Amino acid sequence: MDISQNAPNSSRFQVSKFILMGLPGIHEWQHWLSLPLALIYFLALGANTLIVITVHHEHNLHQPMYQFLSILAIADIGLATTIMPKILAIFWFDVKAISLPECFTQIYAVHCFISMESGIFLCMAVDRYAAICHPLQYSSIVTEAFVVKATVFMVLRNVLLTIPVPILAAQRHYCSRNEIEHCMCSNPGVTGLACDDITINRFYQLALAWVLGGSDMVLVFISYVLIFRSVLRLNSTEAIVKTLSTCSSHLILIFFFYTTIVVVSIAHLAGKAVPIFPVLLNVLNIVMPPALNPMVYALRAQELRVGFQRVFGLEKNMSQK
Repeated sequence: MDISQNAPNSSRFQVSKFILMGLPGIHEWQHWLSLPLALIYFLALGANTLIVITVHHEHNLHQPMYQFLSILAIADIGLATTIMPKILAIFWFDVKAISLPECFTQIYAVHCFISMESGIFLCMAVDRYAAICHPLQYSSIVTEAFVVKATVFMVLRNVLLTIPVPILAAQRHYCSRNEIEHCMCSNPGVTGLACDDITINRFYQLALAWVLGGSDMVLVFISYVLIFRSVLRLNSTEAIVKTLSTCSSHLILIFFFYTTIVVVSIAHLAGKAVPIFPVLLNVLNIVMPPALNPMVYALRAQELRVGFQRVFGLEKNMSQK
């Protein structure tokens, strides 16, 4: 174990790097999991990049909902890229060492991008609420200025409120153990190696989860309660189905996003019996949504599918035939 002296006049020692052990219990054959994980990662990169290019390229997609989807795609790319290159380096080349600054930076980026996803889902819910419950005022409520202000607010909120997480982790003293039973730097996994008290780390982690994720989830829930109440007042069954279909893609993504977070939290509480379960779920929770989000919208949104065809020049070829 690599350690370096913490200060010239101090007898205490501080580890100089962490060792990411990978997936607990299956170290010998975990490299086989790298193949599907790499496929999911590259699929996420390609699909989300395509969404960003398509929304930017197609003027008819310059609508708040698709602009928020483009921002979500950028957050997805950032989230997956935060951890996947290092995970693949561990599985393929056995590069397990990670410096303390790099580890704390990864902790910060993961928290920031996950919070950003949650915030964008809230913005999408507000957009759907305004479109369905106040259709006549929609164009004056959800304007381009609204999209910019909401995005800037979410970025500042997540960037500022997550800063204390890596700072508090960096202030802990790591004097004996430096092996993390994980393939990424998670805040609980890293601070659990500290030799001093981590009560404040646990408290801020819990407070952050409630302030960001909890508040976003409650507001999204309230938005859809109001949406459903408004929809059920419609007299036509066809109108109800048509109105709900505009929310279907968003509802699928919201359900998957918050459900996986809850499942990962429960798995961590019960993770002592089967430690690989929460670790693997944590990785999938970060890499799966970026891959699924574009596919859900591509399947459900006809305007986006047409935009894809135009970007690839398929529409012109089909019309010529």
